[in-house]
Amino acid sequence: MLAELAYFIGDAEPSLIVCDPAKRSGIEQLAAKIGASVETLDAGGQGTLAEAAAAAPERFETVPRAGDDLAAILYTSGTTGRSKGAMLTHDNLVSNALTLKDAWRFSADDVLIHALPIYHTHGLFVASNVTLFSGASMIFLPKFDADEILALMPRATALMGVPTFYVRLLQHPGLTREATSGMRLFVSGSAPLLAETHRDWSTRTGHAILERYGMTETNMNTSNPYDGDRVPGAVGLPLPGVSVRITHPETGEELGAGSIGMIEVKGPNVFKGYWRMPEKTASEFRPDGFFITGDLGRMDERGYVHILGRGKDLVITGGFNVYPKEIEDEIDAVPGVFESAVIGVPHKDLGEGVTAIVVRTKGATVDEKAVLAALDGRLAKFKLPKRVVFVEELPRNTMGKVQKNVLREQFADLYDPPARAS
Repeated sequence: MLAELAYFIGDAEPSLIVCDPAKRSGIEQLAAKIGASVETLDAGGQGTLAEAAAAAPERFETVPRAGDDLAAILYTSGTTGRSKGAMLTHDNLVSNALTLKDAWRFSADDVLIHALPIYHTHGLFVASNVTLFSGASMIFLPKFDADEILALMPRATALMGVPTFYVRLLQHPGLTREATSGMRLFVSGSAPLLAETHRDWSTRTGHAILERYGMTETNMNTSNPYDGDRVPGAVGLPLPGVSVRITHPETGEELGAGSIGMIEVKGPNVFKGYWRMPEKTASEFRPDGFFITGDLGRMDERGYVHILGRGKDLVITGGFNVYPKEIEDEIDAVPGVFESAVIGVPHKDLGEGVTAIVVRTKGATVDEKAVLAALDGRLAKFKLPKRVVFVEELPRNTMGKVQKNVLREQFADLYDPPARAS
């Protein structure tokens, strides 16, 4: 933990670091290396920062800031290298908050249940800024708790969550149409929402979850409509002012409806670049200003965007490109399967072997033979998994995203290692 903090602090070079009082000693050692001050603040709002604020004069000199000035540096997960600091401006944050406020019909009458972590853009900016700009109210929880959230619903109108929230709430016997009758909006993001979860939620509550798509570097890009079809498995239409296109991953050529390619976005929501990484910034933008997201997807005839996974999760087997989401959707439909993740694992003959990691539904006995039999005839032969491995649960980060890099490491020796050049 301290090693990670040392990198962030050394890279960003803040002048002030705020931490838990219990962590002050270790943080002060890191802060001393860059000459930063340290203040403390605990979960109850107590600490040296609160004391300093209470002693400060009521009036202060406003420091002017322009829209293009840096408002925040948010670090990406860094699963393929050291974390990159995404530079977000005031205009980036304000434009996105105002767009979402209108798109999701937030007003001063709303009360949001906020149980998301605030070290991620979803909880830090999407939930908080939409609430602030609409004049709404917020019930701010320290963590997700299904019992507490259901108990709060009669006082609230909206919930923003990750798919895990909705899966756990569906497992709660208290989730009924009556329990959710006062709610007007359930938003999901930060990780793919299974179409099955979308349908189960609608059946149990009468509400259709509104799924949207964004990332650290761009805030929100697309959203299913407030009025209109909220399509299971899709992340919706481009938000007003945001342009989205699908391109060939290698040539950058724009592709037509239904074609699978790289998702690129452009708009006032898109960050100004990576902190102290000009070469990386230049490589991630097209000459016409579109940002290359690294996400693979397609856009259907109606303009709805469908995410198929990260570009780095693409499996290349025997020279063929395999998009994991296509196979995962088929596996997830097999009776007895709760969820799945498809990865590429080193294979001496094929380069990568298509491999399915599967979680059974509780009490199910579905096995590898049954899964492969169900897929036979539904997928091209080269797309069929070479192996189906069952696990108790899939590894996820704090926002609920499946960590396929962890799975690739865990099952790296499942097949014979690829041949090495002499």
